[in-house]
Amino acid sequence: MLFSLYLCGKIADDMGRDGKGDAWKYRQTRPHGLSGVPRNYAPRALKTEPQFGLDDVYITPLRQKRRYSEDGYVSYVEVERETQPTGIRIFDDYLLYLSKGGSDLQAFADRHGLKREDIDSLVFVLTGMRGVDFRMAFQVRMADELLRYTDLRLDEVSRHAGFGSANNLYLTYKREFGIAPGERRQKIRKEGDVGKYKL
Repeated sequence: MLFSLYLCGKIADDMGRDGKGDAWKYRQTRPHGLSGVPRNYAPRALKTEPQFGLDDVYITPLRQKRRYSEDGYVSYVEVERETQPTGIRIFDDYLLYLSKGGSDLQAFADRHGLKREDIDSLVFVLTGMRGVDFRMAFQVRMADELLRYTDLRLDEVSRHAGFGSANNLYLTYKREFGIAPGERRQKIRKEGDVGKYKL
């Protein structure tokens, strides 16, 4: 009985994902597929200059901009949004999907007959960023615009920016900025910002 408990504990230690277990270490470096080459879990770096940066491909969710007439009346005009910033149809479709708050990468990939990894590889080749990092940067930028220019509740901001829930938005902002979304809103908002743009 004592030996069984010891053995169970040893197996649990070996299978641990904290990097201390031998089995986990082996899974990180075991030969992959038929090539026999060990898997490489180190972050990749593009060895050429990326073709696009986030600023080049970002599509704002804000569609109208406030305008004052000579008489002082307020009206809204359409914002010129470049919805095909790269000319690469599948990538532009992906960017538009993100700008509409889309977050289900599998659903997007299925719609186009692709795998999730195909989208991530495309993002990496064009931007030099891992797919997950690119999506996060895109979503945070959208959330920042919505926090700054609208009075949307946090759950609405999170839905429009593709975070899904206010809790996800909160956790992301605490990790990225060290503050809650409400504090971030106060920090980045300037006088006259509210209502300057509309969805």
